Amino acid sequence: MRIAVSGSIATDHLMVFPGRFADQLVADRLEHVSLSFLADSLDIRRGGVAANVSFGLGQLGLAPVLVGAVGPDFGEYEVRLKEHGVDTESVHVSPAHHTARFVCTTDADHNQIATFYAGAMAEARTIGLAPIAARTGGLDLVLVSPNDPAAMLRHTEECRALGIPFASDPSQQLARLDRDEVRALIDRAEVLFTNEYESVLLKERSGWTEQQVLGRTQMWVTTLGEAGSRIRRAGRPTLEVPSVPTAAAVDPTGVGDAFRAGFLAAVAWGLGVERAAQLGSAIATVVLECVGTQEYRLDRENLTVRLGEAYGPAAVADFAPHLARAL
Repeated sequence: MRIAVSGSIATDHLMVFPGRFADQLVADRLEHVSLSFLADSLDIRRGGVAANVSFGLGQLGLAPVLVGAVGPDFGEYEVRLKEHGVDTESVHVSPAHHTARFVCTTDADHNQIATFYAGAMAEARTIGLAPIAARTGGLDLVLVSPNDPAAMLRHTEECRALGIPFASDPSQQLARLDRDEVRALIDRAEVLFTNEYESVLLKERSGWTEQQVLGRTQMWVTTLGEAGSRIRRAGRPTLEVPSVPTAAAVDPTGVGDAFRAGFLAAVAWGLGVERAAQLGSAIATVVLECVGTQEYRLDRENLTVRLGEAYGPAAVADFAPHLARAL
């Protein structure tokens, strides 16, 4: 199964504030906020939603096609993605702008405050999917993840026009999109991804009820942090899938992207949606235990143990042949 991942490619600047953001906020003064948090660590990592998801899919043997825009500073990053199985031939290189930057501070409660600089990402709207499909011999699925809003809308419409199934992950861009844009990203999606907060925001921004959203997508997958994930489909019972537990949580950045990589890999392997959510949760936990969104390595034995402890021997048996080929 050939999966293209359209979205942001960025460098992450990750800082840790040892206190709590909530302790610094004055409830009746939130309209005039001027705060500075003294961080006690800084890690500079490679990131961006599309690159993070592609990195995970690449480790699982899916050879994903990365679709996004970068600056001329992308060279070393590109080499590393290729080394991990990512097809970067369709990445657009801007001659004028730097690769996007994500600056994020995480507090002691794992709350985050972040700023994203688009840079070269604004040129992603110039990328067409038809030439990519022709180059690769056809695309079986396109994940449209956070990106330049015009690029997200273009790639979604192209998928519909070309008859390519697509998954929608508007997440961080929901706040920037208007009602019609949100609706356009949802309509006819095979899978809609959100976290719990985004699921509320999506309904607010689209003006649609939950049932109306479900009437326009095949499946709505919502990640719930420690509580796992929820899968909703029109006319079918809601499926709740527990997370893979850990006592060694370090940094939540990129956990949702890792979940998406695992979920889509299991779908590509022909496993059911419950197994897809389980694999997504297992890989999300691996990422949660390290700093940086692409600083992990998937190990077959370790992943098998995690899946077995969380979901039992039947899950291990279903995953075994696929993990044996991938890892």
